[in-house]
Amino acid sequence: MEIEIIKNKIFEIRGQKVMLDFDLALLYNIETKRLKEAVRRNTNRFPEDFMFELTEIEFNSLRSQIASSNRGGTRYMPFAFTEQGVAMLSSVINSEKAIEINISIIRAFVTIRQFTLTYSELKDRILAIENQFPDIYKALNYLVDKDADAKNNTDRIKIGYKK
Repeated sequence: MEIEIIKNKIFEIRGQKVMLDFDLALLYNIETKRLKEAVRRNTNRFPEDFMFELTEIEFNSLRSQIASSNRGGTRYMPFAFTEQGVAMLSSVINSEKAIEINISIIRAFVTIRQFTLTYSELKDRILAIENQFPDIYKALNYLVDKDADAKNNTDRIKIGYKK
């Protein structure tokens, strides 16, 4: 399975990267109802840091971010699975497809984590440069602010030829 497809189904909720039950069910090619049944039969395998149920406010907020937000008459709020929860799902959903998909999902989580670290490192380097050359940084900020002010100033007198 393509990692990009999976990466688009990973959201940040409560400060954690998670996947929702209906997206996982779609990937595993099973009904969401069956996935939830398997999880409920094995609740001891899914502590809160592996899986949690969304609140109605979280779900409504998330619906605006999901491209196909029409989830119809959802009776129960979706489960959100962390990377560890997704890994645990492979032990309760026993199929070749689930194992194959889980491997792809774990790879997607790892890719996202690596990107986050790279971004964080880049941010740290930029801050270090700013601290080494504070005068240059102040001058650049002044120029950027000056350009922004010029673009926002609509009261300027226009010059040039008039027809």
